[in-house]
Parts: sequence; structure tokens; C-alpha cells
Amino acid sequence: MKAIMYHYVRPDDSSFPHFRHLRVETFEQQLDYFAREYRLISQDEFLGAVRMAKPIQDGIVLTFDDGLKDHFQYVLPALARRSLFGIFYVSAYPLLTGRILDVHRAHLLLGRFGGKAIWEALLTKITDDMLSHAQIRDFRQRTYRTQFNDDYTNQVKRTLNYYIDYRFRPKITDALMAEFFPDEAQIASSFYLNEDEIREMHRAGMILGSHTVNHPCMSKLSLGEQKKEIQDSFTHLAEILGQTEPRTFCYPYGGFHSFTPDTERLLEEAGCQFSFNVEHRDITEADLKTRRQALPRYECNLFPPITES
Repeated sequence: MKAIMYHYVRPDDSSFPHFRHLRVETFEQQLDYFAREYRLISQDEFLGAVRMAKPIQDGIVLTFDDGLKDHFQYVLPALARRSLFGIFYVSAYPLLTGRILDVHRAHLLLGRFGGKAIWEALLTKITDDMLSHAQIRDFRQRTYRTQFNDDYTNQVKRTLNYYIDYRFRPKITDALMAEFFPDEAQIASSFYLNEDEIREMHRAGMILGSHTVNHPCMSKLSLGEQKKEIQDSFTHLAEILGQTEPRTFCYPYGGFHSFTPDTERLLEEAGCQFSFNVEHRDITEADLKTRRQALPRYECNLFPPITES
């Protein structure tokens, strides 16, 4: 049984010539490919497989991270036309504040201006004491290995998402956005799902899960900070939907570098039924029996039709 991970699914936009996304037509073609070569299973089948620890041979489940407006505008209609379901993971911060997460600020900056321009601007704003040096080597080796990024883009993303101490990141991204995107507030209003759209997706048969509050790399946080991210995100989702069954989570950034055994334990204690990691292999019976808080997922660009966008 395979889980597939998506983020941006949208049309090309000439004002963002470098933006990394999956085109809507490519997404539709990929759904056709999965229908031909595998079986896109129902929500009941998937939840039954998790509950019984019996993965469905050739089964495919689709997951979508970050609670993006794309998922309501383009993904939901495509799934509805095929009577399919998806699992959508939402971070609470944009809903609570109306602001753009730092991780997506980086995407917008890179998408419009390219890696070289943003890297050069970042160098004028960041100092060595702002970096968390202990983990830099590990993060450098284990991140962005399957993405089609130039060196400048990788350096910007690694610095803002992994290397920087989170105490300093908002100040740095505030400065970058003030320089490059003075209209950030207007962009924020159309970037994420709103509460009404989340409820509509839930009524349409989609599963809504937690993607933390602030989208941090959980392995960089203290135990107390991790617990708060998990608990507060589930609480906010329950306030929107009236319930959070099934209770599910996926790790920001993903990969074993992005969480710890403590994170998995905290999720178990929070009553989370399953969580998704990023690991390019099938979900096995052993995963469902012994490690439901780190189920593997494939990135969508590993399957036809492959695109570099």
C-alpha cells in the first residue's frame, strides 16, 4: 500500500516564474495513472487497513500538506469527479493569525525572484550567531535530495528551514518580505484554506489532519514545545470540525531528521491513530503493527508523469 504526498497543485503563474508546483493537468494525469496501475482505495478501506494492520496490496492513498487554497480550488473538484478521498494536513497558525508561515514565505520569495537574488539578500540579514550549528551537517546531508533545486535555492531553504535558530527566523523572514513583498497581507488572504472551506472538505468526505501550529522541524524543539505544537493543533482542528476522528498527523518537512522518538510517543499519548513521515517505500504490515506514527510516504514527483515544476 502506497501513500503519496502532495503540496502545491496549481496552474502556472507568470508572476512566479520559479515557483515549484505540480500543474493541475499533471495532477489529473497522475490520478489516471494511479487508477490504471494501482487502486485508489476508499476512506473506509484505508482506515480499515490501518485498524486491522493489513495493508491493501496495490492500494493508493493520497495526502496533501499545508492546508493550501490549491486543495480546495483544484484538488477537491478533481477528487470529487472521481469519487475519491484525500487526507489533508493543516497548520493552525495561518488560521489563527491570517499570516503566512515562514516556510511558505521562503517558497514565495524563491518562486518570484529565484534562488540567487534571495540568497544574496539573506546574506545581508543573517549572522553566524543566528544558526544552530550542531545539526547543520546532518540537515545538509538529509534534506532536498529528491527536489530539482539549484544550489542557491537549496541554501536558502536549508538556512531558513533548518539551520537558523527559530528565535531569529521571524525577524529574518519579516525583513525579506518587507523588502520583496510589501503586499504580503493580500497574498495571505488567498493562500490558505479558511475554516468554511475546511468544513466543506470534511463534509465532502475528506480527512483533515494536524500539521502542527507553526510548521516547525519537530526535532529542533524541546519536549514541551513539541507537546504544545501537537496538542494545540489538534485542539484548533476540533474547534473547526467539532471532532477530529480519525485523529491523524504528518511531520512538517518530513524524513527521520524532522522528528524524534519523543515526538512519536507524544503523538501516541495524544490519541493520534496514525502519522505520516516521508520515506520512499510502501506501507507494510510491520509499519501498521509497530510504528503507526511514522508511516512512509512517497513524494508525488517519483511517479509518472514526472515534472520538474
